[in-house]
Amino acid sequence: MITQQQVERILRLSGDGLPFVSLYIPVEPERPDRRVFSSRVASLLDRIRPLAEDGSAQHAVRLSLREDIARIETTLAEEPVRPGAVAVFSCGGRGIYEQMWLPRPTRERILVDADPYVRPLLGVLDEYYRTCAVIVDKSVGQVWEYYLDDVRELEVIRDRVTRRHAYAEQFGEYRVRNKADELSKKHYRRLVGELRRLFGGGGYDLLAVGGQAHEVPGFVDFLPRELKERLVGTFTIDRETATAEDVRKKVRGLVADHAHQEQRRLVGQTLEAKAASRPAAVGLDETLWAASLAAIGTLEVDEQAVVPGRVCDRDGLLSRSEKACPLCGDPLREVPDVIDELAESVIDDGGEVRHVDAETALRVEQTAALLRFELPPQPVTVP
Repeated sequence: MITQQQVERILRLSGDGLPFVSLYIPVEPERPDRRVFSSRVASLLDRIRPLAEDGSAQHAVRLSLREDIARIETTLAEEPVRPGAVAVFSCGGRGIYEQMWLPRPTRERILVDADPYVRPLLGVLDEYYRTCAVIVDKSVGQVWEYYLDDVRELEVIRDRVTRRHAYAEQFGEYRVRNKADELSKKHYRRLVGELRRLFGGGGYDLLAVGGQAHEVPGFVDFLPRELKERLVGTFTIDRETATAEDVRKKVRGLVADHAHQEQRRLVGQTLEAKAASRPAAVGLDETLWAASLAAIGTLEVDEQAVVPGRVCDRDGLLSRSEKACPLCGDPLREVPDVIDELAESVIDDGGEVRHVDAETALRVEQTAALLRFELPPQPVTVP
C-alpha cells in the first residue's frame, strides 16, 4: 500500500533528461478480474508504443521507453489483482521502477513526462487519516499505527508494577494504593511522552485509546490538551488477547465515524457559505463551471454520484449537456462520468477533493465546493 515516505521519494525522482512513464489502473472492488486488468494494461501501453519507435526522438529516450513498456508488461502480468488501483512510475534508462497499490480506484491514465505524475496519488492520500492507537493498562502500553485500512504495532512500553500482596504485608494497604498510583502515573507520563514525540513530528492526525473499560478513562484524563484535541475516541479491548485484526476493526470504526462527522461539518460549512453569499458553489452545474475556471479550493463529492457529461479538451470546460464549448466553440468530448473529470480537474489545479459517503445534502446536490473567488456569469452557449 501507498505510504507518505513512498510519495516523498517519488517526488524527488528525476530522469535527468529521460522521460518517466506514470500509469494508473483502477480495479473495482466488485470486479478484481485478471483478464480485465491485463486488457487495461495492454490498452494503456499501446498508447505510448509509438513514442518508443519515434525516429525523431533521441535514441536513449526510445530505448528507455521500450524498457519501461517491457518491464511494466512483465511485472503487472505477475502482480495479484486486488481492489483499489495500481500506480507505476518507471524510467528504464535510469533503472527506476516504483509500484504501489492504492486503497481505492483512480482514473485510468498513462502519461510520459519529464517527472513522475503524482497528483492522483496525493489526492488519494488527502482522503485518509494517519491514526495512532494506544492500548493501555497500569504497566504496559502498546502503540499501533492505523493507516489506509492497515494496522501495525509500533512498540510496547513496559513499566514496573507493584506486587500488591507482598508490599501490603510490609507497608500496609494504604501505602500500597499510593505506591500503585505513583507507578501508574509514572507509566502514563512515559506513554504521554512517547505520544507527544510521535505527534510532534506531524506524522499522525488522530489518536485512539483502548484497553479495559475501567482503565481507559484514567489515561484519557491524564492526556494533555494537545493530545485530547486529536482524540477520536476510545474502545474496549483485552490487551493480552487482542490480535492485529481486533485492533484494526476497533480503530477503523472510530476513524470512520470521525470521517463522517468531518464530512458533514465540511458540507454544512459550504452550504452556510453559499447562503451567506461567500465564495461557494452548490450543485453540479455551478461546480462544473467553477472547476472550468480553476476556482475550486475544496471540492466535496457524494460518493454515490455518477453523471455522464462532456469536456472541452482545449479549454478544460466541463458540462453536463453542452454540445459545443461556449468559450472556443469546439465540440465537447463525451465522458461517462463528468464528476470523475471534475475531481481530476480540481486536483490538477492544486485543490483538494473530499469524497463524502455520509448522508448529507450532497445526496441531492451531488457536488459542492468552497471557492477561491466569486464566479463570473457563465457564457452563453455557442449555437
